Amino acid sequence: MLTAVRRVSHFMHVFGPVPSRRLGKSLGVNNIPPKHCSYSCVYCQIGRTDKLTVSRRKFFDPLAIFKEVEKKIEKVGKVDYISFVPDGEPTLDINLGVEIDMLKSFGKVAVITNASLLFREDVRCDLSKADLVSLKVDAVEENTWRKINRPHSSLDIEKILDGMLKFAEDYDGILLTETMLIDGYTTLENIEKVAEFLGILKPHKAYLAIPTRPPAENVKGVSLDFILKAKRIFDIYVETELLIELESNEFTINSKEDVLSIASVHPLRREILEKYLKKLDLRIEDFANELEEIEFNGMKYYRTKKL
Repeated sequence: MLTAVRRVSHFMHVFGPVPSRRLGKSLGVNNIPPKHCSYSCVYCQIGRTDKLTVSRRKFFDPLAIFKEVEKKIEKVGKVDYISFVPDGEPTLDINLGVEIDMLKSFGKVAVITNASLLFREDVRCDLSKADLVSLKVDAVEENTWRKINRPHSSLDIEKILDGMLKFAEDYDGILLTETMLIDGYTTLENIEKVAEFLGILKPHKAYLAIPTRPPAENVKGVSLDFILKAKRIFDIYVETELLIELESNEFTINSKEDVLSIASVHPLRREILEKYLKKLDLRIEDFANELEEIEFNGMKYYRTKKL
């Protein structure tokens, strides 16, 4: 197992492209340093939140992000979406709206958000600029929400849900939702309540998911029988798709920097990582100071160590 040493490589704003069921060929944008977030979800693939916050502020220069995206697009060509999928909650970045406007010159922009700050008008305004927005809706009642998402103490689930509805009412882009199903946390009663809420929210599509990469805590997804029951409930209210398969191995990895940037937000299975390292004439041992090994569901994964 790789030793736990703090990562020394510089922060990278762009990763991928990576394959996505929701977004096709997606070029990831990392506008938040690890791990600033308003939630500390038990299933988070990036690990526990050590900087729990709801304060919006500037993290990076928008021009620096723009230039990194520009450089990557010149190298990889057209992508389906330029997607904000960072090391924390993207709406904590007070420059998010500016960055979306800048990056739309390269194509369509998506934002994957936990939706916790949608009670704020400025956040709804920023997100309205994106072509696609995906909202996390793991629970709509307080006890389950607090157990799964472990939110900042100042957050109020009712205000968040109301903010989602206000956003959906005015948003003219593609609206998606994702609901994570966690064994011992999610019940069919919870699912019924979430489904009823989504029936009011009216997203273009709702996704039901289970953890497929190493989670922050020792949790696992629900059984296939539960998943199918949950989908039947969701189907009554909204078009639903399942996200329960292992990730594809069609990444764009042409350098050591590509490995680190993707693994920072998307832990890589050992066999996938080794496939690309072989092409680069590298070994996993060459990343001893930069990658950490995690085991999940009997498989080994590697993710970039936090700064």
